Amino acid sequence: MNTTMHSHIETILWSEDQISRRVSELAAEVSADFASCSVAPIVVGVATGAFLFLADFVRKIDFSVSVDFVRAESYGSGTESNGAPTISLDLKVDINARHVILVEDIVDTGHTLSRVIKHLKSKGASSVSVCTFLDKPSRRKVNVQLVGEGKFYRGFECPDCFVVGYGMDFAEQYRNLPYIGVLKPELYE
Repeated sequence: MNTTMHSHIETILWSEDQISRRVSELAAEVSADFASCSVAPIVVGVATGAFLFLADFVRKIDFSVSVDFVRAESYGSGTESNGAPTISLDLKVDINARHVILVEDIVDTGHTLSRVIKHLKSKGASSVSVCTFLDKPSRRKVNVQLVGEGKFYRGFECPDCFVVGYGMDFAEQYRNLPYIGVLKPELYE
């Protein structure tokens, strides 16, 4: 791996081993909660940040799933959400009258998550649960409303700092870091 990328990290918040353990715990929790469902939920990942988490997560859950992606854009190449995300890639699978597990890399202000949930509801999802790898409740600006019997699952509570790795990026870089690290501020300020 490029050692320059590692030198751009101020501190590591969660190691590769910690991430793997937590993803297994989340998958076990979700598997238990949906064990009695007669129709398996559809897992929808928010591209592109959630792709590594989603891949690890679905390989560890105990039921057969359909997987699809939506893309919601609100950051561009900056570090702050513009507060008005748009859906730029839509689902291919029909989610009408189905339960959806929305997989996110990070919930920050809540704008993107709220927009995607609203979109899934408009497509007929009977309920929407959220499984986010990181949650930054200190930055929340929107009260996220789940749909139906939806639940909120979170991997880790993230401090208010700019993090990269495990699918998360800054200007499309650092996604391939195997851990979650705080990017040195001089690299994005």
